[in-house]
Amino acid sequence: MKTPIKNLLVCMLLLATSALQAQEEFSISTQIRSRAEYRNGSIFPRYQGDDPVFFVNTRARLSMEFKRSDLLMKFSGQHVGVWGQDPQIEKEGRFMLNEAWIQLPFGNGFFVKAGRQQLAYDDERILGTLDWNNSGRWHDALKIGYEGVRRSAHLLLAYNQKTEPYAGMDYFYTDAQPYRSMQGLWYKENFSKKFTASLLFLNLGLVTGNGTEPSIDLKYMQTLGTNLNFKTADWNLYGTFYYQFGKNQQKQHVQAWMWAAKADYKINDLWTITLASDYLSGDNHPSEGTSWAFNPLYGTHHRFYGAMDYYYASGFLSNMAPGLWDNQLGASFKANTAVTLQGNIHLFSTTTDPKERWLTSTLGKSMGSEMDLSFDLLIRKDVRLSGGYSVYFGTPTMEMYKGGSEDSWQDWGWVSLNVNPRVFISKW
Repeated sequence: MKTPIKNLLVCMLLLATSALQAQEEFSISTQIRSRAEYRNGSIFPRYQGDDPVFFVNTRARLSMEFKRSDLLMKFSGQHVGVWGQDPQIEKEGRFMLNEAWIQLPFGNGFFVKAGRQQLAYDDERILGTLDWNNSGRWHDALKIGYEGVRRSAHLLLAYNQKTEPYAGMDYFYTDAQPYRSMQGLWYKENFSKKFTASLLFLNLGLVTGNGTEPSIDLKYMQTLGTNLNFKTADWNLYGTFYYQFGKNQQKQHVQAWMWAAKADYKINDLWTITLASDYLSGDNHPSEGTSWAFNPLYGTHHRFYGAMDYYYASGFLSNMAPGLWDNQLGASFKANTAVTLQGNIHLFSTTTDPKERWLTSTLGKSMGSEMDLSFDLLIRKDVRLSGGYSVYFGTPTMEMYKGGSEDSWQDWGWVSLNVNPRVFISKW
């Protein structure tokens, strides 16, 4: 058995024993999530003649959480990979920590949380857990917060190194956190049961260059935005706006923005329809000293810009960054508490005009459309089966920015089995 797994099991036994001896609570949650995928144009459009691929990936996660009136702790270890990628006799297993943090409550809603943790705020557009990806997303950070009935506020602080440095060394960001430092402030106000509003500010210290050479040249980019949410018995209205400024890793001045609006209407207990629009500014002249392309940073991009992940989850910013306008119409059918069916249609276009970048271009702004269908089925307690099928209809503009062939059939299908039981051991 690998040493990290041994250590995790020892910690679990110690905390479980402690929970039985005092007014404490200890919980263990396990997850095995396997997902089979058929890719015939997912992530990146395929060229004519490209063959489809099929694979199965798995997340095996073991988490434990300890709670006491003056202390909270969580450890979460996981192994992720594709079926068949490891030899039958494995000498160097891949085991990583997804979460490892402590939280100290100080009464009256105040707390301090430190360690490896997931940061998820509002709809996870800028900071999210990225649960669709088997590895997920985490940050090594310090959080100082207040949680009240009406309002909440968090201060986020992070400072990253890839190694324990010595004289003459500095930060490498290849295969490490993508930023050197982060300071963030989040505030949320519940004005009523129907209306909430929040503010998020992030200041990121970014290392310039290609990320492989030690560097002390830092540029700071700021992101500031608000989220608004209004709910009634039938309506759920959501709006957000963010603005970015400062400098990016390419040493360009940043002036970028995004806005989004979404409306959910509950027709009855079975049907809900959704209308949404997301606009992210783009860059017509990327070689100049100012960047107008908005970067959604460390959010859960799979949730927003189409299930096939053509945009922002797959290098869209690094490929001429033309911006994105995504208009969406969706419907959800909830047959009962165990069965949900969903369908969404996306219409994609750039927010910059290709004719301004290439004066002789005849390309339009449309990058095509995508249709996403999915289902979610609760088979039994802690066992869930889900799946989906998506098709993308491309255009010459999509081909210009994303590659592939607009004449090739682009589709993707997946089926996932998620088993996630949890056990409590407590004595109060």
